[in-house]
Amino acid sequence: MIRVLIADDEELMRVGLRTMLEADDDISVVAEARNGDEAVAQVRAHRPTVVLMDIRMPQSDGLTATKALASLPEPPKVIVLTTFDLDEYVHAALRAGAVGFLLKDTPPRDLIKAVHVVAEGQAMLSPSVTRNLISAFVERDSPVGDDARNRLKALTDREREVLALVGRGLSNTEIGERLHNSQATVKAHMSRLLTKLGLSNRVQAAILAHDANLVEGG
Repeated sequence: MIRVLIADDEELMRVGLRTMLEADDDISVVAEARNGDEAVAQVRAHRPTVVLMDIRMPQSDGLTATKALASLPEPPKVIVLTTFDLDEYVHAALRAGAVGFLLKDTPPRDLIKAVHVVAEGQAMLSPSVTRNLISAFVERDSPVGDDARNRLKALTDREREVLALVGRGLSNTEIGERLHNSQATVKAHMSRLLTKLGLSNRVQAAILAHDANLVEGG
């Protein structure tokens, strides 16, 4: 059973999300929160697998809460909720440890699929949306870009190839097909490069790839 917490200041949105999610037999909404502070408290109390986090909430916002959750010993997987597909707050949340984001008008089927995907330990990297968000806010000609390029020196050539494809939004299966490697081999490359770069998930890896200008056309 996938345990989900919904954090949104609008009751109607919380009710709608709960209704959609609980239509799936493998999902249980264990708690709700109206702001970031409540979200952190509810996570500590109920230990959900996945948190749907509204980024703009009163008192304490979703970005603050996402940072706090990322510091927990066993943090939940955070999916950011937003009304805009290019939102600087969302980008900051991805940097803080969120594993993806959803637009608030996401169809129920896609919402349920997203919860399953992140619960299984994968990040949501939609080439059509998330890559655009990452690209919109990276800073290639700045100290951020310089730092990113320096960090890549620790990687092997094949790890750099894998990182570049992650930055383009490809899944492990697609990367394996592109590089003629098995999924197990791609996962091994991913694990090593995340460790070398000090990153916690592939969304952060994709952002670093864009920061370093490693992604063609990105």
